[in-house]
Amino acid sequence: MATPGQWLAGSRPRTLPAAVSPVLAGTAVAAYVAEPVWWRAALALVVSLALQVGVNYANDYSDGVRGTDDDRVGPMRLVGSGAASASAVKRAAFLSFGVAAVAGLALAAATAWWLVAVGAVCVAAGWFYTGGARPYGYLGLGEVMVFVFFGLVAVVGTTYVQTRTWEVAALWAAIGIGALACAILVVNNLRDIPTDTLAGKRTLAVLLGDRATRGLYAGLVAAAGAAVVGLALTTSGWALLGLGFVLPALPGLRTVLGGATGPALVPVLQSTGVAQLVWAVLAGVPLLLV
Repeated sequence: MATPGQWLAGSRPRTLPAAVSPVLAGTAVAAYVAEPVWWRAALALVVSLALQVGVNYANDYSDGVRGTDDDRVGPMRLVGSGAASASAVKRAAFLSFGVAAVAGLALAAATAWWLVAVGAVCVAAGWFYTGGARPYGYLGLGEVMVFVFFGLVAVVGTTYVQTRTWEVAALWAAIGIGALACAILVVNNLRDIPTDTLAGKRTLAVLLGDRATRGLYAGLVAAAGAAVVGLALTTSGWALLGLGFVLPALPGLRTVLGGATGPALVPVLQSTGVAQLVWAVLAGVPLLLV
């Protein structure tokens, strides 16, 4: 049986800023255009965190049973390492998705029932990233879905459940948060190009190749910077403080553009996650205060 520490590691806590950041950014926009509804923001955070953990366990399970994680460069995986059985990790994934579903149902009951359909699509997207007969993560579509669900849906949805309005500012915030969420996945897949190629996992990084993938990472960081400007133009100039995300992003950007490979890319996952959280804090907190 896996130890509690191994289960915690399997949930990939370094990825959790990618779940916190969109809720913070969406709530900041809600506070600027109306009033934040904190209990709804809290439920949105539960949904986002539970989905992120569920996706992480589902990815561990699906890659583990396929043998993709048999020769890993990055952190330990529960199934691939043999620390936990595939069935136990699968149950953990669905338990996490269940928590997200319960919190999402509460939000839908208080806001609009069509959100149930959105939540169902989110859960399905989380599972079929690497699950099912033809996982879209193996077809080069992972980054697209991360941008849609951990950027557009998470940020715009968090604003909507609090204001019941569609805001252009929320779209800009979603672009910035989504770009950095994609950047986390891009650098993860850049690190895994050799092993994914051998395993037949055709991620976007495998399809683009090493050099173009590094350029994509830089482009996503640049897009996040442009989104700060868009957010400021549609809200307050104080949102430009969000450009401070560049400071924690720079070390990772230098590492990626410097040609680092394998384990040397692992710290970039954390620094990019920190950059995303800093983006949300520095761009969002001023909107909560003005």
